[in-house]
Amino acid sequence: MKLYHSPLSSNARRAVMTAIELGLQPELVVVDLGQGAQRQPDFLRLNPAGKVPVLVDGDLVLWESYAIVQYLADKTPGQALYPTEPAARAEVNRWIAWCAARLSPAAAILNWERFIKRLLGLGDPDASLVQYGEAEFQACIELLNAHLAERSYLTGDALSLADLTLAPVFMYEKVAGLPIGEAEHFRAWQARIEARDSWKQTIIPLPG
Repeated sequence: MKLYHSPLSSNARRAVMTAIELGLQPELVVVDLGQGAQRQPDFLRLNPAGKVPVLVDGDLVLWESYAIVQYLADKTPGQALYPTEPAARAEVNRWIAWCAARLSPAAAILNWERFIKRLLGLGDPDASLVQYGEAEFQACIELLNAHLAERSYLTGDALSLADLTLAPVFMYEKVAGLPIGEAEHFRAWQARIEARDSWKQTIIPLPG
């Protein structure tokens, strides 16, 4: 099993963290995004969208990090990250869907405008987009902070795929100026995540 990733990508980090938590050891293949390796023909044959991560497991070539983490959990006997009981699984799926639809897009706006554009010399942030991104992101943080007031993790007292799906989004907090603030209950959850080996093993200094 091979996992094509970049340490700079939160989406790829989602897949790598999940593999670590599941005790899996895929061959990690670094895709140099700065050199445009994701746009080379060999990589585009794996993922025509030119994005990381990509998982290759036998004849299966799977892209999209949300699909990859679900697949990794499903193929791991006895795992507890992704429940098989329908209602419990639905709780996890709800957060995965919410991350894809709300949290990640809001963070991506701020990451692009405040970090990537500066890194690539593409000019100043678009003030209107930043304002929109901040409003969307702050709404997400308020929701998370309230939800985490009475639980240690997103679906209860134990880590799940829901937590591993959301956590990498916040790796850009400092470089993208993600407006989190005090958010006491969110910060406690964040500290629990960052104390885990899967987080520590995937830390990389971000440029800029």
